[in-house]
This record gives sequence, structure tokens and C-alpha cells, in this order.
Amino acid sequence: MSTQVPALFHGLVDDAAVFPPGSSPLPEAVVAHRAHRASWYTDLVGPLLVPASAVLAGDLGELVDPGSVVGLIGDTGVGGLPAALSQLAEDGIVVRQVEVAVAKRGEDPQAGLTHLLAFARSWHLDVYAEIPLTFGLLGALDTVAEARAAGLPVAAKFRTGGLAAELFPTPAELAAVICACRDRALSFKLTAGLHHAVRHLDPVTGFTHHGFANVLAAAIAAAEGAGVPRVAELLTATDPRPLLQAVEGWADTTRPLWVGFGSCSILEPLTDLIRLGLVNGGFEA
Repeated sequence: MSTQVPALFHGLVDDAAVFPPGSSPLPEAVVAHRAHRASWYTDLVGPLLVPASAVLAGDLGELVDPGSVVGLIGDTGVGGLPAALSQLAEDGIVVRQVEVAVAKRGEDPQAGLTHLLAFARSWHLDVYAEIPLTFGLLGALDTVAEARAAGLPVAAKFRTGGLAAELFPTPAELAAVICACRDRALSFKLTAGLHHAVRHLDPVTGFTHHGFANVLAAAIAAAEGAGVPRVAELLTATDPRPLLQAVEGWADTTRPLWVGFGSCSILEPLTDLIRLGLVNGGFEA
């Protein structure tokens, strides 16, 4: 059996080791990411995600080799991105993508989105606009879709967890967002709370977390034309069997709609994929 990660899972998990709840020190995260990139499961792993503030503080340049690929998280806001990108270019580091929150929960996202789109027009990088799943969401998606149709490489990003219960969207809410992106021909990225494959109650936090296999099955169903009720049903499932049925036949295909997610652990998602039989665990026969 080949050790190659099926195409359906290529680049599924961006390495967010330096972000909560893992919060690895940057030097340790860089060493661990280098090991992931050299492993048999390298195709599963996206870029190391680094905060713009760390780049501006000069914390990254001496840790990575020229030609290394990262994703830049705009914790400084859009205003700090040009200087951070210039510093990365000076260090010979390649930026795969830029991700920025355009509003806080409850704020109108349009002003921040306008600022981010102006940045995108100047820098021509893949940009993910993190949009709160609250006020102004659909209007913001319309704005992103219009910009993408005009040629800007922009897409949406949503949070699916965090340190408070309200940061976890319900299955119905997330299903509506997935279908809204489908209807606008928008790809989307997710972050927070997706360490495990199947929806589950976390005994430590007491929060019910979405599963990344649920999201994958839901995205496939949406791409095939399913409505919100069916997509929500897949997001709600705590039994992996309907999820495995939904992804059957897609192993050699690029994921529809869903770009992937950031996780502070690479090994937790990998372990769940192995347990579900979706990845063979690196053993050859």
C-alpha cells in the first residue's frame, strides 16, 4: 500500500502551532514544522502560520531557511502587513497566503473588508478575509465574491471554535455559511476547534466541537447541490459512518469549496484520519 496521502487531503491542515491553545514557542514550532515537511505525511501539511507581529519583531528570519513557505496571519491588522511582507521578502521567505480578521464579532465587516481588498489589489497574494458569523455576514460574502469575480485572489475564512461558547457556530449556522459560499462560487477556510475528525464533546472545555470529517462531508454534499438541511445533518453526525459514505469515491479528487483549516496540532488530525482508514498510517506493503 502506498504511503501517499490521498489527494482529497492534500494541504488540509495548516500548521498553527504557535497559536492557542497549543501556543508553541516559535523556535520549537519551526523545528517541528520542518519535521512535518520531511515526513511521509507531508502532503497533508500546509504552510507554517506565523503572526505578523513576530515577523516585525524579527523573531522569524534567523529560524528558517531562505525559500521556506509560510502563511502570514495579520494580527497587526492590515496596516502592519506591508512591513511584515517586506521583512519576509528580505529574508527570502515565500508567503503562501495572508489571513486577516476584517471585524470583531458584532461589528459591520464592510469597512475592514474594503481596507483588506485595497491591500489585496496592491500585493496580489492569496488573501483570506476572516468574517465573523454574525452581523453583516452575507453582505460581506457578496463583497468578497464580487472581488473574486473581478480577478482578486480572495476567499473567506470563518472561526469554528475558541475560548467561549458563542464562538462555536451551530451545525445549522455553519451549514448556511457553507451553502452561501457554494452559491457565490467562493472557497472558504476554517480555524479553531477542528483538531478531531468527528463532532464530539470536549470533556475539558465542555464545548461541542465540529469535526473536520463532518466539514469535508458537508462541503462535498454542498458542492453536489445539497441544501442546508442535508449539509447540517452531516455537520451534526457523531457517527463516522455517514461521513465515510459521503466522501467515498473522492479520494483522488481535489476538495471542493473547503480550502482547509489551521490547527495547532498536525498529529491529532493525522491520527484520526488513520483511525478512520482514510490514510494508511505510513506503512507500506
